[in-house]
Amino acid sequence: MNDSTLLFDFIRRSPSPWHAVKTAAEALDEAGYTRLEERESWSLVPGGKYYTTREGSSLIAWRQPAAPGAGWRIAAAHSDSPAYRVKGAAVKSGCTMLLTEGYGGMIRASWLDRPLGLAGRVLVRTAAGVEARLIAPDRDLAVMPHPAIHLDRNINDGHKYDPKVDMQALFAPGEKAADYEALLAAEAGCAVEDILGADILLYCRQEGTTAGAQGELILCPRLDDLACAWATLQGFLEAPASQEGAVWCLFDNEEVGSGTRQGALGTFLPDVLAAAGEALGETEDERRRGIAKSLALSADNGHAIHPNFASYADGDFPVRLGGGVVLKFNAGQKYTTTGLTAALFKAVCEQAGVPVQTYYNRPDMPGGSTLGNLLGTRVPLPMADIGLPQLAMHSCVETAAASDVAALHKACAAWYAAKLTPAENGWAIG
Repeated sequence: MNDSTLLFDFIRRSPSPWHAVKTAAEALDEAGYTRLEERESWSLVPGGKYYTTREGSSLIAWRQPAAPGAGWRIAAAHSDSPAYRVKGAAVKSGCTMLLTEGYGGMIRASWLDRPLGLAGRVLVRTAAGVEARLIAPDRDLAVMPHPAIHLDRNINDGHKYDPKVDMQALFAPGEKAADYEALLAAEAGCAVEDILGADILLYCRQEGTTAGAQGELILCPRLDDLACAWATLQGFLEAPASQEGAVWCLFDNEEVGSGTRQGALGTFLPDVLAAAGEALGETEDERRRGIAKSLALSADNGHAIHPNFASYADGDFPVRLGGGVVLKFNAGQKYTTTGLTAALFKAVCEQAGVPVQTYYNRPDMPGGSTLGNLLGTRVPLPMADIGLPQLAMHSCVETAAASDVAALHKACAAWYAAKLTPAENGWAIG
C-alpha cells in the first residue's frame, strides 16, 4: 500500500484521541515494544524498546540510549483534533438531540449536513472498581442539519453559527433520550446503571479518499494532526539502532492549549526522560549534557496557499500543495525553529531527497499555535517546527497532497536515522 492509503487506515482507526493512542500502541506492540504502566516500577535496559501512556490519550515511546548522557532524537505530534464533545441527550421539539460543546477551533459550517459518528471512552463500574472501555460504533449516528433556505433566506449572507443552536446534533425523532445511554452501555458491554462516566465526541465518518486530475489530492478528516502522528511514528519505527536514544511523543489537548497532565505542557516527557536516565545511572551533569546534544521535531500541519484566497498567505513565502514538507518560522516564537535547527533539518532532508518549503504567517495575520514552544519550556530541546502543507485546516474534512504525505514520511525517517553530532560552532553531519 502507498503512504496515503496507510495514512487513511491509521485515521480511520483513530476517531478519538483514545483510539489514536490505541492504534499507535498496536503498531508499537507489533514492532516489539514493551508497554509500561506509569504507576509501576520500571526495569529498563540499554537499547530496550518501551512505551507508556497517560490518561489513555497521550503516549510516549522510546528506545533506551546505550549509555548515560548519549542524548535523544525526538519527534512530537498530537492525538486530538477539533470536535464536538457530547454532554448528554435531551428531547427538543419532539426530537432527541445530542447536546454538544465545541472542543478546539473548528470551521463550524463544515460539520453540518454530514453523517457523524460517536467515539471515545466509557468508564464502567466493575467488581474490581472502575474500568475504561473504548467505543466507536461503526455506523452513522447523528447529524447537525441546517435550516432550509426557505426558512432562513439570509443563510448565504454571512450566517453566524451559534454553538448553542446550530451545532446540536439530531440523534433520533421522538423522545428517545434513554437510547443514547443504552447505546453507550451496549457498546461498552455493561448495564446502563454501571456507567459512571464517559468522554464521548462526535466525529466525521467520511473516510480518506483521493481526488484531483490524477489522484494527486487527498481528502480526509483529522489530517491535523494525525498525518504528522502517522509520519513521525513510521519514521520512529524505521529508525536504526544507535548510541543515542529515540523518542516518539503523541500528546493530547494541543487544540485547547496543551495545559493538561496529558498535554505537552504537562510533565509527561520530563518524567519519561528522567526515568530513562535513572535506569542508566545518569548523573545530573550527564542529563544536562545529554539534553544539550539532543534534537527534536514538533510536527503539526501548516497552511498551503489557497488558490481562491491567495491574499491570506505571505506571498513572499508561498507554501504549495505538492511542494514538500513545511518548515515553520515565527519571530514571536510560536514556532521553535531557529537558524540552527532549520539548517540541520534542511541538511537531513537534502541528503534524503526531500523538498522543504519555508512558512511564515502574513505579518498582519497571526497564525495558530502548536506544541513545540510549549514542550520546550518543559525540556530545553533544540527543536524545529515542521508539518504537512494542507488546505481547510480545522474543517471537518481537510485537503492535502499525496506526494507531501510521502515526503513527510521520508523526512521523519531520515530525521531519526541521521547522524548529527555537536561540533565546534555547529554540528557534524554524517
